[in-house]
Amino acid sequence: MLTALIFLPLLGSLILLCLPRENHRALRGVATFFTAAELLISLLLVARFVPGQAGMQFTERYDWIPSLGISYHLGVDGVSLALLVLTALVTLLSAITSYSITERVKDFYVLLLLLETGMLGVFAALDYVLFYVFWELVLVPMYFLIGIWGGPRRQYAALKFFIYTLAGSVIMLVGILALYFGSGLGTFDMLALQEAGRSLSSHLQWWVFIAFFLGFAVKVPIFPFHTWLPDAHVEAPTGGSMLLAGILLKMGAYGFYRISLPTLPDATQAFAVTLATLGVINIVYGAFVAMAQQDLKRMVAYSSISHMGFVMLGLAAMTPRSLSGAVFVMLSHGLISPLMFFLVGTVLYERTHTRIIDELGGLYNRMPVAAVVLAFGIFANLGLPGLSGFVGEFATLLGSFDVFRTLVIAASLGLVITAAYHLWMMQRVLMGEANTVGGVGLLPDISRRELLVAVPLMALILFLGVYPAPTFAFFNDAILRLQNMVQLASLGGGF
Repeated sequence: MLTALIFLPLLGSLILLCLPRENHRALRGVATFFTAAELLISLLLVARFVPGQAGMQFTERYDWIPSLGISYHLGVDGVSLALLVLTALVTLLSAITSYSITERVKDFYVLLLLLETGMLGVFAALDYVLFYVFWELVLVPMYFLIGIWGGPRRQYAALKFFIYTLAGSVIMLVGILALYFGSGLGTFDMLALQEAGRSLSSHLQWWVFIAFFLGFAVKVPIFPFHTWLPDAHVEAPTGGSMLLAGILLKMGAYGFYRISLPTLPDATQAFAVTLATLGVINIVYGAFVAMAQQDLKRMVAYSSISHMGFVMLGLAAMTPRSLSGAVFVMLSHGLISPLMFFLVGTVLYERTHTRIIDELGGLYNRMPVAAVVLAFGIFANLGLPGLSGFVGEFATLLGSFDVFRTLVIAASLGLVITAAYHLWMMQRVLMGEANTVGGVGLLPDISRRELLVAVPLMALILFLGVYPAPTFAFFNDAILRLQNMVQLASLGGGF
């Protein structure tokens, strides 16, 4: 089932290549069908998943290049399966959102489905070479999605995205090779190298950790490797922004969860304070810079940097509650950020032709339903209790408090700033008198197709905020196993 899940979008892209370029309706229909099928398969996997079962589930393993110890090895636990479902959902909604694309529609959806294959492969791969192939596969279609269908500075943003992520990936590849040769096992299997990685010398663990850190930090992104993100978000088409914020940022955090913590626990503990400090810098710095933005889309981009700081703080604390909170933040942000980018990039911009906050105003009187949906997204993004954003961040801070008390107090400042700039933005955009600058006047309200994208995200954000227990229980066993690995490593020594 994992093979079908990963490669079905690739089949869909091949079918799209055979369709006439001028038949936009057929192209959109085929892309929607395949992305919907992906969501259905992922839900079937959830139905068959056994939360209490030890180890990976739905595993598939075949020799690929036996002489080098490379295998086609797939498998999931509660965390990776949750991210697979999130990927399938956001890709489907991104495909529907992109119906507004009218130029080179065929090329767009071919690249979108190819991107989905890469993202799904990253979360399911259990072989380092396979993981790296999928990791690099994601880079190519996203580069073209930004560079062809993006905004006025799309070529600059696409090139910046490509250079940053490629540089991080190459350094990560060096870490993979160092782990392979240092272990002496002659295999790239992740699970086998988890055991071997803990027995590496402290010096080698340190350098391997640094190599992986640079690869993952660019993707999260962690300060100061974050500068590509605002440009990429602002220039990317709305569907691309939804996937970039909702899924691609989670790939970096997932790398820390899947590789750094279980394979290099001693090095991770040695760098824990550094990781937590960088996470808090993300939280506070991202919030302050977001407050200074006039472009609404850029503000949402910087808010993503701030929210991903909570993920890094939770991963660095390495307590069961902080790890669970970090994963929950990943899932919650994977719902909230696509909703915000959809509302800003499609619902607002396509009607007003501006994203400048001071050029918007009084939208509640002009498009009341869209204004209510945007207000919901704003409250979710600022972490209002009762919505999913609050649950993950609260659990992360609670689980990290005993480990990084001072840093958690500093991170709380970020929460205050986050609430401040969201409420200030909402006041200027939704309230007051209508502003005629930028063509804001009588506006059509949100359409049925747009509600088809927004409502599922809103429903899940509300459900996870009101009743988060089933989600925590779904990946609780995976979190406990990870925390036990780290504890055993610390008992066995370290730096």
